[in-house]
Amino acid sequence: MRQRIQALLDAYRTDEAISLLDGYRAGGNPMDDTLYYLLGNAWRKKGNWQMAINNYLEALRINPDSPARQALQIANDILDFYNKDMYNQ
Repeated sequence: MRQRIQALLDAYRTDEAISLLDGYRAGGNPMDDTLYYLLGNAWRKKGNWQMAINNYLEALRINPDSPARQALQIANDILDFYNKDMYNQ
């Protein structure tokens, strides 16, 4: 499953990756930290930072040493750098 999701993400087929993971989870299958991390990556690629962060946090809840830790830090750094006030000038 992980390899298939990663291949979809590498091919920029994020909607398919999200759909596959949502279906997997809805089928009662357990999501491990890697699958949540990949789901977070899919949402990040779509530009949905909130969903990306939510999935990274879930991955970290399962495994504090998950690669989601670095992805979450990068996401936070990007969002901290982003200046929303620039659009109001």
